[in-house]
Amino acid sequence: MSASDPPDEQVVLVEGPWTHHEVTAGGLRIHVAEHGPADGPLVLLLHGFPEFWWSWRHQLVALGDAGYRVVAPDLRGYGATDKPPRGYDAYTLAGDVAGLVRALGARDAALVGHDWGGYLAWTVATLHPRLVRSLAVLGMPHPLRLAQALRRDAGQLRASSYIGFFQLPKLPERRLQSGELVSTLLHRWGGPGFPDAETERRCREAMRVPAAAHCSLEYYRWSVRSLTRPSGWRFLQLLDQGVQAPVLHLHGALDGCLRPETVHGSGAWARGAYSLEVLDGLGHFLHQEAPDEISARLLEHLA
Repeated sequence: MSASDPPDEQVVLVEGPWTHHEVTAGGLRIHVAEHGPADGPLVLLLHGFPEFWWSWRHQLVALGDAGYRVVAPDLRGYGATDKPPRGYDAYTLAGDVAGLVRALGARDAALVGHDWGGYLAWTVATLHPRLVRSLAVLGMPHPLRLAQALRRDAGQLRASSYIGFFQLPKLPERRLQSGELVSTLLHRWGGPGFPDAETERRCREAMRVPAAAHCSLEYYRWSVRSLTRPSGWRFLQLLDQGVQAPVLHLHGALDGCLRPETVHGSGAWARGAYSLEVLDGLGHFLHQEAPDEISARLLEHLA
C-alpha cells in the first residue's frame, strides 16, 4: 500500500492494555475496545468528531483498573465499525448504543459521552432510560439547549458555521480525507497545546478509512435535514422529557466548538441530580487535554 492509498480498518486497532473485539447489535457490527473485569459495572465511552474510540484511551485504563468493565466503541460509520449507507439519525444512533448495552449482556450502563457521543448520551438516557444508570457528558450541551443557542446566540452560530459547510456534497469529504480539515478543527477547538503529534496523526488516519469521512458528515447532515421533517420535530418533543439518571456535565472554558455560555441551562432537562463544571484552561477535548483530572472526576461520579 502506498502512502496515498486509504488505510484499512486495521489502522484504528491501536494496541494497549485493552482488548479489541466485535459486537453485533441490531445487525450492526460494532468494533469496541474493552478493559477491566468482565463482571464489573458496565461503562460505555462514546467518542465525538473527528475522532474514534482511541480518544478515550486514558479513561479506558483508569476506569478499568478501578474495577469497571469499560467499553469504548467506534460509533456507526467510524473506525472499524460498519459503515452502512443509512442510519445516521439520532433515533437509530441511540438505538445502536442501547443495543450494544444489551449485546454486552448488561442490564444497564453508565454512559460517558463527548461531543456527538455526548449528544447520543443525552438521547439514549431520554429514549432508553432503563438502560442508563448514570450519565456524564463532556463538551456537549443538552440538544435542546444547543438548539436554543443556535437560534438566539450569534456567537454560537458563528462557532458552528462549519455545519453549513458540511452540508455541501463531496468537498467536505475531500478535506477530511486529506487530513487538512481534521487538523484544523482539532487545533481550533482544543485548548493550549492540543493536539499532540500522535493524536493529530491518528485522527487523520482514522478519517481516511474508506467511507468514514462521508459517514461522519451524515450525522451533521441529518441534524440539519431533521429541522424540516416531522420526524425531527417529534425527536425534539421526545427530548423535552428530560433525563432521570444523575448527570455530571463537564465543559472546557476555552472550548472553541461549543461556547461555555451555550452549556449553561442544560440542567433544565435533568430531572435527577445534576452537576455542571466549566473547567478553566481546557478546550473541547478536555478528556484528552487533562486526562488524569477528568478520569478522577468520572470515578467520583461513578462511585
